[in-house]
Amino acid sequence: MAAPAGKSIAKEVLITRVFEAPLETVFRAWSEAESLKRWYAPKGCTVQACTVDFRVGGRYLTCIAAPGMECWCAGVYKEIVRPERIVSTMHLADEQGNYLEPAKSHLAKYPDWPGEMVLTLTFEALGPKKTRMTLHQTVSEELAKQTGAYPSWLSMFEKLDQDLAGH
Repeated sequence: MAAPAGKSIAKEVLITRVFEAPLETVFRAWSEAESLKRWYAPKGCTVQACTVDFRVGGRYLTCIAAPGMECWCAGVYKEIVRPERIVSTMHLADEQGNYLEPAKSHLAKYPDWPGEMVLTLTFEALGPKKTRMTLHQTVSEELAKQTGAYPSWLSMFEKLDQDLAGH
């Protein structure tokens, strides 16, 4: 579908990464809280909380802490096709997982940040010990770069790569 005259459709976040690990291992890194706690925060940050009910309709809640700031995110798993695909919603949250408007958060200076996004992860075996993972997030890539979300994903994938090499 073409954009209306005078409007452009922003390129959404799309990141592809190849990991030197089996398909099921990379998939499992996204589906288990203990695994996420090891890598699901960019360099210089820590995972302060992580709960995962990994089933369609199940919820997750994470807290990534940086010096002087906490970022709580929550969502619902919409689709799980083991070990090929995970689709979930994602939104800013409070400590109980309740929806938090971006305007009332650390993203207040970014009025175009969406209240809820869809996160789609696909996994493809490139051999017995190599997996291509693609992340698609329904937010403008330009906006994600401004807020730090995009470089945070890249940093987290570096940590995931190190974690997979160690397990």
